[in-house]
Amino acid sequence: MKISLAHSPDSDDAFMFYGLAKGHVDSGEFQVEHVLTDIETLNRYASEGRHEVTAISFHAYPGVAERYALMPCGGSIGDGYGPLVVTRGATAPEDLKKLEIVVPGTLTSAFLALKLWAPGVRTRVMPFDQILEEVAAGRAEAGLIIHEGQLTFGASGLHKALDLGAWWKDETGLPLPLGGNAVRRDLGEARMKALTKLVRETVRYSLEHRPQALEYAMSFARGMQTQVADRFVGMWVNEMTLDCGERGRKAVQLFLDRGHEAGVIGRRVVVDFVDA
Repeated sequence: MKISLAHSPDSDDAFMFYGLAKGHVDSGEFQVEHVLTDIETLNRYASEGRHEVTAISFHAYPGVAERYALMPCGGSIGDGYGPLVVTRGATAPEDLKKLEIVVPGTLTSAFLALKLWAPGVRTRVMPFDQILEEVAAGRAEAGLIIHEGQLTFGASGLHKALDLGAWWKDETGLPLPLGGNAVRRDLGEARMKALTKLVRETVRYSLEHRPQALEYAMSFARGMQTQVADRFVGMWVNEMTLDCGERGRKAVQLFLDRGHEAGVIGRRVVVDFVDA
């Protein structure tokens, strides 16, 4: 059976799917086509059910919950760290609430976390890979940074004003769930479970063959040095990526519940993970 597996063109996702992409992990009955697209686009494609398996922001899940279930593996969950808000000069967190912040999309989990921290904050959307330059050039007062920008912002002369992952952990004691993998329900329970096991297996293979997987991921590292890419991958591909566990499941449910209570998410959903 041919399926499309969609994920972002980032070094952490490349690392995660190395075993599958390079044929080291047997895909069984599935002929897997890897589709690489930015996460905000994938969030919108999920509303159409375009891909059988897709990376998705947890923030976007309530809008596609009838069509997709979540996998407990393959997620990006920051335990005490997460998206950053950066500025040109040193800025106190409370002062950020007076500024306009450029953000990488309104369906990203980073955006939801920002709105939970400061519901009234003004935002403007632009592609994630243009935000550092926008702030450094003075065309934006502050920027919400995801992906490798969380480690490279200093090279642009910018300052960290707020870490939303650290704030969330102080607030709830839980990790901040950012992105996960979702599988289409119309495949049926057996194939949903088989695909979940396949994703877990490719994550496990990459963690067990870290040097080779990191070498492969470097071609997706957008100019990062190997040492920085290694640190970035370690932040987002770890034991919680193999299985987010009860703590991760609780964090996702609370994150989405808080979003609904704040009026950012229109409907409450009970988070549904594939049991495989």
